[in-house]
Amino acid sequence: MNFDLESIAREIQNFEGVTRKNPIGPLLEGFNTGMTNSIDIEATFGEDAAVLSHGDDLLLIAADGIWERLMNADPEWAGYCAVLVNIHDIAAMGGKPLGMVDVFSFRSKTSCTLVIKGMNDAIARFGVPIIGGHVHPDAPFNMLDIAILGVAKKGCAILSSTAKADDVIIMACDLEGRVHPSSNLNWDSTTMRDGEILKKQIEAMRVLGEAHLVHAGKDISNPGVLGTIGMMIEVSRKGATVDIGAIPKPAEIEMTHWLKMYPGMGFVVTADEDHASEVIEVFNNHHLTAATIGRVREGSIFSITDGDRSVKLFDFSEDRITGIKG
Repeated sequence: MNFDLESIAREIQNFEGVTRKNPIGPLLEGFNTGMTNSIDIEATFGEDAAVLSHGDDLLLIAADGIWERLMNADPEWAGYCAVLVNIHDIAAMGGKPLGMVDVFSFRSKTSCTLVIKGMNDAIARFGVPIIGGHVHPDAPFNMLDIAILGVAKKGCAILSSTAKADDVIIMACDLEGRVHPSSNLNWDSTTMRDGEILKKQIEAMRVLGEAHLVHAGKDISNPGVLGTIGMMIEVSRKGATVDIGAIPKPAEIEMTHWLKMYPGMGFVVTADEDHASEVIEVFNNHHLTAATIGRVREGSIFSITDGDRSVKLFDFSEDRITGIKG
């Protein structure tokens, strides 16, 4: 199938989900990161969660905030997503989510009630509780931030920064769902799924990590699938080629729209080509559609192709998404 590759590249390069990641690298320059050299800290910036060694286990710590635009549009959905994205961060690392704490600022009691309703829905579905937090009851805005703790087996965490040249890139997602009525960039595949299926889906990455079948991985987040792959290969100091026509998508969604969507449940991983079929089988066994969509390359160029033509999406020797390089 032929795609307007130049148009897709421009859309992704200028997509707010991608450009809002640009300040991360410069922001980190203001921090004293020397203490991250501690032998107990195994991974830090550029990963979906920080990784700390703790006995025979790894502790995974992540945090996410919900965009005020979503909070104002649909507080209940914002509360749900705040829990969902944190659980995804731990799952993406091959971990098991244990519990969350929140920082909740609100000016409207109605919004507060709706946010908590959404959070409780997600907590019930995924079985990961809120166990503490802080509240600002007199804030001039409505805002929700959540931090999460997870655990993984030592030696089994899946990092973003360890993609290898010649790895295949595999995308996995749940194609059963709907465009959420409050946000046309949110693919809602989780609110209509049984909780047991959701728990099975988030276990897929842990199975892959413990079987050592993948070299790198991330959950697909607000930058969409191409933006997420870009962050992964940027921090891995690699390039990549992705075949747009190989990307799994719902039949009713136009490709450029889909490339900018946050899927309700989605991951990208890199692996040896010899392991690709086994990786895809693991995802399929966990109720996720999966396909090989590209390959990691040496160098700094991230390009997209339709099988006949290729167009540069990013050159990380001069462009950045986050600017973090492992």
